[in-house]
Amino acid sequence: MKILIASTPATGHLNPLLAITRILAEEDHEIAFLTGTVFRARIEASGARFFPLPTGADFDLRDILSVVPELKTIPPGPEWLRIACERIFVDAIPAQNQGLREALRHFPADVIVGDDMLFGILPMLLGPREMRPPIVLCGTSFLHWGRDDGAPNFLGLPPATTEEQRQQYAVIAGEYDANVDQPVLRSLNKALKHFGLGPVSLPLFHSVVELADAYMQLSVPSFEFPRAFPSTVHFVGTPPIIPGQVPLPPWAHELDGSRKVVLVTQGTVANHDLGLLVAPTLAALANEPDVLVVATAGGRPVEAVPGPVPSNARLASYLPFEWLLPRVDVLVTNGGYGSVNQAMSSGIPLVTAGMTEDKADVNARVAWSGVGINLATNEPTPEALRDAVRTVLDRPAYRMRATRMADEFAGIDTRSEVLRIISRLADDRRASRRAGTTETGRDRRAVR
Repeated sequence: MKILIASTPATGHLNPLLAITRILAEEDHEIAFLTGTVFRARIEASGARFFPLPTGADFDLRDILSVVPELKTIPPGPEWLRIACERIFVDAIPAQNQGLREALRHFPADVIVGDDMLFGILPMLLGPREMRPPIVLCGTSFLHWGRDDGAPNFLGLPPATTEEQRQQYAVIAGEYDANVDQPVLRSLNKALKHFGLGPVSLPLFHSVVELADAYMQLSVPSFEFPRAFPSTVHFVGTPPIIPGQVPLPPWAHELDGSRKVVLVTQGTVANHDLGLLVAPTLAALANEPDVLVVATAGGRPVEAVPGPVPSNARLASYLPFEWLLPRVDVLVTNGGYGSVNQAMSSGIPLVTAGMTEDKADVNARVAWSGVGINLATNEPTPEALRDAVRTVLDRPAYRMRATRMADEFAGIDTRSEVLRIISRLADDRRASRRAGTTETGRDRRAVR
């Protein structure tokens, strides 16, 4: 089977899709990959055929401020989200769609597998079903769907527990709709009009969840606020980390169990200032004799970490997480969805501090699910970090909850689920073609 993988050019989106690529390649499927040119070497190293995104979508979101410089001066909040959505996602739709169609001309795929924020897929999803392959999207962020309590996404609001809170959320939701969702929707419909499509009424992020033929959420149900989801949604756990991408650090032998290991990371997007979380965590735990702090700079040089490096800290640009995570006692993170899910699948409790991109909502789920402490800030103090880390280390409840979450991850065979969903859609399409129809007589989204 020919499978086209398509990813937003951001490491947090690319990594899980590369893991899925590995699963599919091991089943002898032929894989092509469409993403940013900066990731060409990684794609070709995976054995997949590489297609570059065209100009207009071929940027590098590892440095988000180089793509949208004005975000540097805007604090986290509705205006930040609106500008990010319009500039990064909506403006890229024509070029992304062009890239998809060019790739399909050279590589007639039986199935397209994409990430949840490659909105250039929308013209295909809204167009004639018989004119495209089945489309499977992967939820690389929290599940972008409406909430029962009326709270908007992206603001980090926990589920309402009182009527008063619901009323407060209704006011917040009205303001958010007026300042974010509706302006972005107007931009989206303007883009879709050029394709002779639309208008759509669902918010941008909700649209792909409902329209995809299948939507694989890369997590477990217990890490998502309870509510009804479309039949497209399938929780498939977290893809296994591809081993051997990074060598062991020279200090690997020091993780011998004699000290608690605290890992701190700002991921690969919000790491332009490692003084926000990495540096204050090093300072916070500098005088903790029972703790070894391991910090990764997310691809940046370790010299980018400001301030002194304490004697109980070890730094690296990248680290092999498949080796490291089983040795970690607490993860301190700004809330990258992939890292949080990898930690939970390993039974690691968390301390989170991040408010940009999707991080406020990811971190709200950390606190709500009981697997860690959310400091709900972009700039935590060393004192707050030390108190939170010591609480998570010293109170067994957090580790116990993280262990139960790990059991839930272990109960999902991610490999089998990915293969089942993709194969079922491909089989349905073949059956439809044999029958001379575009549908199989059942809901095409119900991949059971």
